[in-house]
Amino acid sequence: MTRGRNPSSPRGGGSTLREQRRDGVETPRSERSRPHPIPDLRSDPPARKSGTPDIRGEGGRSAPAERDDLVLVGEFGRAHGLKGEVRLKSHTGDPQAIAGYRPLIASNGKSFSLRNVRTAPGAAPDLLIAIVDGVTTREASEALNRVQLYVERDKLPPPDEEDEFLLADLIGLAVHNEAGEIIGTVVDVPNYGGGDLLEIAPTQKGPTALLPFTKAFVPNVDLAGKRIVANPPDDLFEPAKSAPDSEDEA
Repeated sequence: MTRGRNPSSPRGGGSTLREQRRDGVETPRSERSRPHPIPDLRSDPPARKSGTPDIRGEGGRSAPAERDDLVLVGEFGRAHGLKGEVRLKSHTGDPQAIAGYRPLIASNGKSFSLRNVRTAPGAAPDLLIAIVDGVTTREASEALNRVQLYVERDKLPPPDEEDEFLLADLIGLAVHNEAGEIIGTVVDVPNYGGGDLLEIAPTQKGPTALLPFTKAFVPNVDLAGKRIVANPPDDLFEPAKSAPDSEDEA
């Protein structure tokens, strides 16, 4: 069964799925509770909070008002260089396929088209450098920082399987343990090459934690009820313990 998918190209444009098996190999305990480096596009990011993110200035962390037919496909980051290029975090299965969607509907109420994208320096394939139509100065690209980009849902093919989800639909869902207690909220669905992960912000203040998006750890996803039932390890939100330094005996 397919765990999740991100749109990778517009309807009719080839592969559209980023798939992760729900019944895949369980992640070892030492890996599943260890904090991962989360790529961040912002130069001075505010602390993440549980629940629906608020709108801040021209940017914004919510879908455009009165639109429930949109799927999140990316987010602009800080300016790159002096000629209007801007960093972009792509949520599509093929990161560079985001340039094929037109128009991209922004969280600040505007629409954008990407003229060109390329992979940003570094190891993260979903971080891009983008040239945006009409954006030709650093000042204009700086104004895009933290603006989220959406595409209309009807441009995406329907799920092929019952247990298949658009990863953007998972963001914002409440996470319950099997006893029915709310333990946090999904704030991101990163993938570092080993499968999709749920990044969960705890109900109490503290750093987020990552949980593999597999059947073993996430037995139930209820999109209509806006909730996830998870089977997390007891130490999910505990800080990772560094290995003690060993000294050679004389």
